[in-house]
Amino acid sequence: MSDKPDARGEIFVVDDDPAVRDTLSMVLSAGGYQVICFADGAALLAVARTRTPAAILLDVHIPGKSGLDILKELHGEEYPAPIFMISGKGDIAMAVSAIKNGALDFIEKPFRGSELVARLNEAIEAYVRRKTVDSGSKIEKLHFPGREPLTRREREVLEQFTAGASNKEAGRSLGISPRTIEDHRANIMKKLGARNAADLVRIVMTAARS
Repeated sequence: MSDKPDARGEIFVVDDDPAVRDTLSMVLSAGGYQVICFADGAALLAVARTRTPAAILLDVHIPGKSGLDILKELHGEEYPAPIFMISGKGDIAMAVSAIKNGALDFIEKPFRGSELVARLNEAIEAYVRRKTVDSGSKIEKLHFPGREPLTRREREVLEQFTAGASNKEAGRSLGISPRTIEDHRANIMKKLGARNAADLVRIVMTAARS
């Protein structure tokens, strides 16, 4: 037997639909991951607080506390593994809210197995790379007095933007979808009070000089 299923580490899957859990388990196991499934958030929390997987796939709608509630309890982007929200087409607004609360990205149903594994591989590798390599980011050190603080991920997106990266390039570098990059950029501009892209660059340059 091959040891491939354990090669990439564990992924926690949280979904109340047994069919979805079975499908994700088969797809991710074939992709080289060990998969542990949970039917609700309480079961996940009991394990996730003492054990860190390579990633968590968390459905928006689960019994008891919602996926967003669980995300907040895990402290979103402060959790030591990337958290992806699983959402249906009608849940996009909630998925965007989840990103603002620290989810790395969202995966929309229905999904194709090969595309899902490729997306997870890219995101996890980018996440680990950012965790282990100190980029010496100047953006990380900037302060914007009187403005709502940017999250760490928003600062990462802002750094990509000010370096001239497109949404697609920034997404590739950070391991998240261009659509999620757009959501972060919109939130950054709102927090910093920027009217457009040029205004955002001016605000950053002013902060850099202060």
